[in-house]
Amino acid sequence: MEQQLNVQLTIPVPEGQVMISKVELEELKSSSLEGLYWNMKDLEKRTGKSDPWIKENILYPTKFRQELDIKNGGFVYYPVRGQTWSFQAKKMSKFLEDNFNRIFNM
Repeated sequence: MEQQLNVQLTIPVPEGQVMISKVELEELKSSSLEGLYWNMKDLEKRTGKSDPWIKENILYPTKFRQELDIKNGGFVYYPVRGQTWSFQAKKMSKFLEDNFNRIFNM
């Protein structure tokens, strides 16, 4: 015969903090990127990778550039001389998350 122990546990939530579900947390994170643009420094900070690594492994390979470049309906502005990179933060974040395996499995 299987024994069971039912315990009711009460854990106090510290003042100034709330508990939310993982789904709600992900929705909040996603909405925090809405309408936000990143530059290359922002992307470096988010990925923990250097500018040269990002360019070599994500931005310039043909398999990604076709999808990323705004000229093809993407969400990355590829700068011309003297201009700066610009990324739609929410879409770039989703791309990085969805393509982790493709990025690291050259």
